Amino acid sequence: MKIVAVEAISYSIPYRTPLHFASGAVHEADHVLVKVTTEGGVVGWADAPPRPYTYGETQRSIVAVVEDVFAPELVGLSVFDREKAQRIMARTIHNECAKGAVDIAMWDCIGKILGQPVSRLLGGFTDHMRVSHMLGFKPAEELLELALGFRERYGITTFKLKTGRHPIGLDVEAARVLREGLGEDVEIYMDANRGWSANDAAEVLRRTDDLGLTFLEEPDDAREVLGRRRLVTQSRIPITADESAPNMGEAAREILTGGANMLAVKTARTGFTESAKVVAFAEAAGVDVYVGNQIDTQVGTVASVVFGAALAHTARRAGELSNFLDMTDDLLAEPLTIKDGAIRVPEVAGVGTQIDPDKLEKYRLR
Repeated sequence: MKIVAVEAISYSIPYRTPLHFASGAVHEADHVLVKVTTEGGVVGWADAPPRPYTYGETQRSIVAVVEDVFAPELVGLSVFDREKAQRIMARTIHNECAKGAVDIAMWDCIGKILGQPVSRLLGGFTDHMRVSHMLGFKPAEELLELALGFRERYGITTFKLKTGRHPIGLDVEAARVLREGLGEDVEIYMDANRGWSANDAAEVLRRTDDLGLTFLEEPDDAREVLGRRRLVTQSRIPITADESAPNMGEAAREILTGGANMLAVKTARTGFTESAKVVAFAEAAGVDVYVGNQIDTQVGTVASVVFGAALAHTARRAGELSNFLDMTDDLLAEPLTIKDGAIRVPEVAGVGTQIDPDKLEKYRLR
């Protein structure tokens, strides 16, 4: 079943409120929808979220690399030849989100051709993923009110606290208020998005040692090599590599050289094929993983659910799957629902990323 077209469609959907993190804020989902079409008319979809301040990709760069660089080489290739496609795309350095979206769209085609859910083809471990919701950059009492609301409405009991502002003041206070207000049965972890120094992070860990935090993600820039490795050695909770491990090679480097002892896996940047390799490495190395969020739409979130539920190692922890709740609309034909703190895997052939054509026409930019 040969590929006859690979397209990249830019679109924009506003958020209800901006999403803030240490390196910036996102006001709109200025994403790229990748479409792979086979000679039999089967269509696969995937979402590519540009994050220029993290990975260097922009909406325009994703469109350009997919249509001008990848498409000419991929057209004519069998959609089942995933490793050949990986080798073709690997010749172009970086551009992780563009590569990941092409891979997921190919998997969507494969599942539809075989008449099987992709989650089952990847491993089929479970039929749902528990949800972690991200909080941050608001006064502590407001964060607690939001968390209580999400627990009451959606049954969510895992929360990620986005930090990286004032480590000893606002960030520590927010963690303490959340723990005291949510109780001991709720999981809380922090993500500084490289916003602190290693010494700042060490002090935060000291001051929050009694709060039972699960782990700390990207406390400082991984290029602060000695400080980062000292922090990993001294910390009583895992230090996670996320944006410092955007692909398989860099994930292995961070773990093997002591830059982290836990990994975030994001299908938006490593697709399904490379993400599975990252998880296999982590499992062999005895390192925990969790499914992260690249401020995903519902289209991107479905891919995370499908992958995370497929493997035992990723299904152990809640995945970051709820950022789409902050969007004013979405492109998915069948909207996602969070019930009892989880999202179920779509019981359809493919990934489950069927696009609403009217919404695509409304929000597309070209």
